[in-house]
Amino acid sequence: MKVLITGATGLVGTALTELCHNNGIDVNYLTTSKDKIQSKNNYKGFYWNTKTDEIDDACFEGVDTIFHLAGATIAQRWSVENRKAIFESRVVTTRLLYSTLSRKRKNGETVNVKHFITASAIGGYPSSFTKLYDESYPEYASGFLGQVVEQWEIAALEFQKIDVMTSRVRTGVILDKEAGALPKLMKPISYGVGAPLGTGKQWQSWIHIDDMAGIYYHIYENKLSGVYNGVAPSPVTNKKFTEVVADELGKPLILPKVPAFALKLMLGDMAAVVLESQKVSALKIQEDGYKFKYSDIDSAVADLLA
Repeated sequence: MKVLITGATGLVGTALTELCHNNGIDVNYLTTSKDKIQSKNNYKGFYWNTKTDEIDDACFEGVDTIFHLAGATIAQRWSVENRKAIFESRVVTTRLLYSTLSRKRKNGETVNVKHFITASAIGGYPSSFTKLYDESYPEYASGFLGQVVEQWEIAALEFQKIDVMTSRVRTGVILDKEAGALPKLMKPISYGVGAPLGTGKQWQSWIHIDDMAGIYYHIYENKLSGVYNGVAPSPVTNKKFTEVVADELGKPLILPKVPAFALKLMLGDMAAVVLESQKVSALKIQEDGYKFKYSDIDSAVADLLA
């Protein structure tokens, strides 16, 4: 068994690669850096460059499933240049994978890929303090992230034209001790200057890194198609999230909330990532058999900070 992972050296890609290896599955991966290409028995790297439409199509040999996890971080100021990087690293890369496979099939070459599993994001849901979003919600948010998610998912659905089953995983806030949102939240709290952001009432739909990798693997193993929310079953408010981390670190929260206008001054449009509210349901993936290791925020944070 062999899979191809884009973004294999990222937060989720690293965890998923380990999970695949633990289950006897070889991993090919694509990288934009020739210096990061390795060639081991169960882990082989291949070069690609979306700016030149270049891809080493030997990466597809023996592969039955593609996990598309590549994407520039959204945790940066959304300058014109950074917006372009965020869009192209998700949408243009998806189009390149599709066009390469499509061309190979038209040329009569053997293509074993049967399943395309791509990351997406809950930022595609509109901001709401009251709605609970499931995968059937019909509209995308109108802002920048909503537009990216819409085009990302449209590009992914193209794979159905070449009879490749397609799955989209709308990812929430991934919790990991070393990377992602948790270390950024821990830092000010550890110095005694932590505080909820904005009103603190905005919903944050989070997921432990082990469960994030687990959901991807569950979709792969059980050949599930369609849209799935990659979130834990118990979203929390930003205030609750901040309090749980502070309690686990043994630090008080003595400062008032960080006002929205201050965040917008510091972060620009990217402040939407922490100020917008998406309360997202995990029911569908649970009904399709996934059992969460960490279903509540207290156990998840306790495990990561143990």
